[in-house]
Amino acid sequence: MLLQRCRRFSYLYGKRKNPYRLQDVVYISVTSDVATDQRVLRTARTLDLSGRPVHIIGRLLPDSLPVNDLPFRVTRFRLVFRRGFAFYACFTVRLFFFLLFRKKAFLVANDLDTLFPNFLVSRIRKWPLVYDSHEYFTGVPALCHRRGVRWFWKQIEKLTVPRIPVRITVNRSISELYRQEYGVAFHVIRNMPPLWRPDKKQTRTGLGLPGEAPILVLQGTGINRDRGAEELVHSMAYLPDVYLLIIGGGEVLPLLKQICSEKGIGGRVLFTGKMPYVQMMQYTSVSDLGLSLDKDTGLNQRYSLPNKLFDYIQAGIPVLASPLPEVRNIVETYGIGELLRSFDPEQMADQIRSMLRNREKREQWKKSLLKAASTLCWEKERNELIRVFRQAGISFPPV
Repeated sequence: MLLQRCRRFSYLYGKRKNPYRLQDVVYISVTSDVATDQRVLRTARTLDLSGRPVHIIGRLLPDSLPVNDLPFRVTRFRLVFRRGFAFYACFTVRLFFFLLFRKKAFLVANDLDTLFPNFLVSRIRKWPLVYDSHEYFTGVPALCHRRGVRWFWKQIEKLTVPRIPVRITVNRSISELYRQEYGVAFHVIRNMPPLWRPDKKQTRTGLGLPGEAPILVLQGTGINRDRGAEELVHSMAYLPDVYLLIIGGGEVLPLLKQICSEKGIGGRVLFTGKMPYVQMMQYTSVSDLGLSLDKDTGLNQRYSLPNKLFDYIQAGIPVLASPLPEVRNIVETYGIGELLRSFDPEQMADQIRSMLRNREKREQWKKSLLKAASTLCWEKERNELIRVFRQAGISFPPV
């Protein structure tokens, strides 16, 4: 470890007094909440290893968490509109002019809703651009039944994607969809967290949680419709001794709270809101079962590989997940839990109860989770990301 740090110090400072003065700034654009977008933060930290200054551009939401402790600069636009075409138009114009008048830059666009302004600036200023598609954007549920809006995004995608030399996405299924559609290759960088070493002194009571009762956890920065949350909350009526932690935010949360009130289960369903990553993992690691219940409601959902699946693995808790192809592959290959058999609340409750009570299986899952955690981690996935950015023209010290 000491040798690696010395090599990096020599690389960054041995040949020049101030590398930040000579290096292009890396501008990373995203429309999500910077504070909770772990993929963007991991990418930024990896690029920070290159010695180039990193600058993230995002947006400020009413419930955004602070970002003062990040080791790079963050600019968050405060916009009047939060969604829809008006939001996109405002964000695009702001981002375009923000980037256009930089001195020199290397651009990273995250998702299709930041790509067009980045693409225009990269063409005008002749700057390199990397595109990171976090999802199959034109296949998200919000666009499936809105032909005009979907057509608009498709035109942007057709104009830009084939003309960008370096492209990244989150799994092989989505990479293959893009290859079939545009005849271009996407590098695959999965959404894996760093190795998690839980604090053994951390207790449930210290976090304000019940000490002995089984606890389920559902994470998500976008807990929206068709992600199984409604059925999960309904299932809690059949699990009288079980608690449910819902960590994060999303459009469906008011409905979930209403269901809790109607069913009289509000005392056992705990809404924490958004949390910093470390705090979220503290709560996750003292839980008994992690849930990933996205439904197959479109191409994007069908081929998704949720971040929370890998968070549960690092936290060392078994998983109950919907049988989407990429998720099925992870659960079955590593033997870390079960695939959901039914979205019927009563049947879901039966499967959860069975998983909580089966001590033999839980011991086997625990062993499998330890092996999976050592493989499915950012420390290994990061090497591929460094290789991709080296291909795009960024040099890195020995890591």
